[in-house]
Amino acid sequence: MNPATVEFQRARDHLLSSYGDLPRARAFPRPAVGQDFSWVADWFDVIAQGNDAIALRVVDLDQRGEVVADTALSFAELAERSQRVARWLRAAGVRRGDRMLLMLPNRVELWECLLAAFRLGCAVIPASVQLTPDDLADRLERGGVGHVVAEAGLTPKLARLSGGRTCIAVGGAVPGWLDYQGAYAAEPLREAVRTRPDEPSLIYFTSGSTNRPKLVGHTSVSYPIGHLSTMYWIGIRPGDVHLNISSPGWGKHAWSNLYAPWNAQATVMVVNQPRFAARPLLDMMSRYAVTTFCAPPTVWRSLLQEDLTQWPVSLREAVAAGEPLNGEVVRRVREAWGVTVRDGYGQTETTAQIGTPPGMPTVDGGLGWALPGYEVALLDPNTGVPIPDGAGEGEICLPLASRPLGLMSGYLGNSEATAHCMRGGYYHTGDIATRDADGLFRYTGRGDDLFKASDYRISPFELESVLLRHPAVADAAVVPSPEPLRLAVPKAYVALAAGYPPEAETAQLILAHARDQLAPYKRIRRIEFAELPKTVTGKVQRTELRRREEQRSSRSAQEWWEEDFQN
Repeated sequence: MNPATVEFQRARDHLLSSYGDLPRARAFPRPAVGQDFSWVADWFDVIAQGNDAIALRVVDLDQRGEVVADTALSFAELAERSQRVARWLRAAGVRRGDRMLLMLPNRVELWECLLAAFRLGCAVIPASVQLTPDDLADRLERGGVGHVVAEAGLTPKLARLSGGRTCIAVGGAVPGWLDYQGAYAAEPLREAVRTRPDEPSLIYFTSGSTNRPKLVGHTSVSYPIGHLSTMYWIGIRPGDVHLNISSPGWGKHAWSNLYAPWNAQATVMVVNQPRFAARPLLDMMSRYAVTTFCAPPTVWRSLLQEDLTQWPVSLREAVAAGEPLNGEVVRRVREAWGVTVRDGYGQTETTAQIGTPPGMPTVDGGLGWALPGYEVALLDPNTGVPIPDGAGEGEICLPLASRPLGLMSGYLGNSEATAHCMRGGYYHTGDIATRDADGLFRYTGRGDDLFKASDYRISPFELESVLLRHPAVADAAVVPSPEPLRLAVPKAYVALAAGYPPEAETAQLILAHARDQLAPYKRIRRIEFAELPKTVTGKVQRTELRRREEQRSSRSAQEWWEEDFQN
């Protein structure tokens, strides 16, 4: 066995044996791997050899929630298929250092292509299937893309953009494109390119809500090995069936649909729905005996619109990521299933940094502790000076002197942005939190989401947590609404739970509930019933809501102010 494989497995096994003992887990032996390590050849191929356990299961549902396809591949089968794809891609001209745009939904070819590209030393740029032709043009140009793999039905988006590139269609023949189906006739390619730890392996485009998206560069070290922290946070064990709700094209997909479960030798399970619905997803969780589950809070809140006790589940571990987790979700899931949903925090630029791992006590409103492989500091956002535990809010930062394996190499092609986020000897996340004397972090909010009202600083997350305790509120987002006297007042955009009409009486009930739970300076003074704008990963687009408020000239028909209910 390759010495690098031994190093990796030693670190992995140490973490698997340290669930419930965070101090021991933090002392895990950091793998000393370099150019002699290929996660595909030195880990996936090794665990796949003769292994008939299911590595990947993709279940497709129709509009009624009925199963129309159930595709399961063992580790051995997936390894061989990806090896055939690798040889075929090499014959098509894919080489080490090239970049491939991969625009596929959750279908088995996505994982085959990822493994094959990594084997060839080709960097992959995962792309959401919802991208527009303009989005794709930007990725092709700034990403330096030489090869495109796309589902046949999506190729019209690329019709005017793909000249001079290798173009491969999946799931059907497209004129002028290579047919992916031919890859399965190739001979398996067993060997793999060993890339340097500074060579890109995965490149993600950030959301770019205010500027052009930045290119986040991850290497053959930062994500495969860095995601040992993610595996530990989720609590995945060998043989688990891990279900994650995430779309291809975003970092969280690689977190929980690739590296964390396969680091642990667990099954990756995916449920495809034409349109998300809670009941069919719960049916699948029960039918396929899912043991570990990860979903953004918005999905958890959707599930809670159903009576969870009607679904017998096999869940051992449940986590949430993407946005702060509200205590009401934790309480209601625990009451229904006896399982505690645990919070976690990370970014596209990193793996899981902070979280509550299995066996650790959950604290209401607590995010968790620094995870294995990460040292975390809180810095004063204005001065950059470290803030002592218990002394107030600070920006979550990672000391570069103890650079975590899971940190990106930088923003590719943007040295200025890289220098800014790595300034002063720290990687700056832009997120604000507190930490108590026991090392427990509490999330305050994104630095640019916080706002002032009457000169008081307001955290939207705190106000949203209060709103979500009311039975009428299915989801909520709080933003500043311009007001002449106070400069701004907190306004809540609310998506109502089933059975609650968008009328004045409902608004009055919710505003009264918030008034009883919040200090006067935090009072929610305006409310509007509306569908919340969200990214494809489920995050509320508060930037869009703030823009609406700044540009608004009159009230919405479904908006009420607290003055409307004063006698």
